[in-house]
Amino acid sequence: QVQLVESGGGLVQPGGSLRLSCAASGSIFRTNVMGWYRQAPGKQRELVAAITSGGSTNYADSVKGRFTISRDNAKNTVYLQMNSLKREDTAVYYCNADLYYTDYDSVRNLEVWGQGTLVTVSS
Repeated sequence: QVQLVESGGGLVQPGGSLRLSCAASGSIFRTNVMGWYRQAPGKQRELVAAITSGGSTNYADSVKGRFTISRDNAKNTVYLQMNSLKREDTAVYYCNADLYYTDYDSVRNLEVWGQGTLVTVSS
């Protein structure tokens, strides 16, 4: 069974920092694009940042210059360093991965979501 396990959410004051981690586990053959999405109350889920296996990154305009996405391919782990946090960053953050996993004698493609971790920016 393939799954993503997130950690690092919590309560932080405006201007503070948090680091989210997301590790893929199971019979992972290769991870392709990994990313972070977020969903605030009453809003649609939106892309925050994504990174390819080669290290190319993409950010939402609202987080450029404040958030940094990185990954450790050997550990199948993606990170999101969040600095200068604002109240409007408050949301549930979800990890997402496009990956290949082994299934007996086959290699299969799968898109996987984490369970979500709550980030609250408040004084």
